[in-house]
Amino acid sequence: MTGFGRSWKKAAALCLALPLLGCLDSGISNSIPPQARPAQPAATAPVVSARSQELSRYYRSLQNDLLTRGLLRTDGGGPDTPYDAEDLAQHFETIAFFNEYDQGTTLGPKGNGTAGTLTRWRGPVRIGLDFGDSIPPEQRSSDIASVSAYATRLARVTNHPISYGEGRPNFHVIIAGEDDSAWLQRRLRRLIPGLTPAEQALYGNFPRSFYCFVVGLADPHNSDIYTRAVAVIRTENPDLLRQSCFHEEIAQGLGLPNDSSTVRPSIFNDDDEFALLTSHDELLLKMLYDPRLQPGVTAAAARPVARIIAKEYMGQSF
Repeated sequence: MTGFGRSWKKAAALCLALPLLGCLDSGISNSIPPQARPAQPAATAPVVSARSQELSRYYRSLQNDLLTRGLLRTDGGGPDTPYDAEDLAQHFETIAFFNEYDQGTTLGPKGNGTAGTLTRWRGPVRIGLDFGDSIPPEQRSSDIASVSAYATRLARVTNHPISYGEGRPNFHVIIAGEDDSAWLQRRLRRLIPGLTPAEQALYGNFPRSFYCFVVGLADPHNSDIYTRAVAVIRTENPDLLRQSCFHEEIAQGLGLPNDSSTVRPSIFNDDDEFALLTSHDELLLKMLYDPRLQPGVTAAAARPVARIIAKEYMGQSF
């Protein structure tokens, strides 16, 4: 995590501006009064560009519009979003075995609808935050608290070692603004080797429709095991959209890569109905890391096991 603190030099010593002998005890009672300490300059906030301010207004307007339409719900669902064990098993297959984007791309075209294999982390997940210079200290503190609490929740839900700030991170969450574009490109080139020129150009000029995204990186010897992930969150996002980005992108980076309008109540939904991870989503994550399902299993092979697990989690009889 990069720091944001500024250090200021202390004021000059009392005798600095006086002749040397003037600072010695001469026995004269009327000593020269001490020179006033210069005022310490106040820390200045980074200058925010007009483009970044425009994006902030756009995302605030977007958030307000979604809330006005009853979207970005934080209630986790209710009587209007019922589901049973069969629904849960089907939702799991849709979200875990299909991908929003074609494999090998990051922000490219939508996936072709072909089911893949189960992919997840085998080793510990260590989340770290990277901040662009445009992010003020108070926002950094808030983001750290949010992600740290979320990591604790995810570890409890999945029963998998997931933590924030412990050791070298392998799941990087980058918070950057429009004014951090050059730094972001350099950081992504370092964290995601093999970026194509088109992808590098895109990272320098994101369409505003992308207010956050995640890239999962598999073990070079086993494509079904994640060993690293990189999520990018635009700092221009307002509070609830920012939280929504943390929840969805980190959860997707754990191995639930798809979105679908048929999955409710869920953050993995194309229409932004829910802003935050729901209890239904917790069950999807719990299924993902259930030891009865192993990385590399196909959707067809996992289906009967997933139905058993779903019924068990829902408390329904077999």
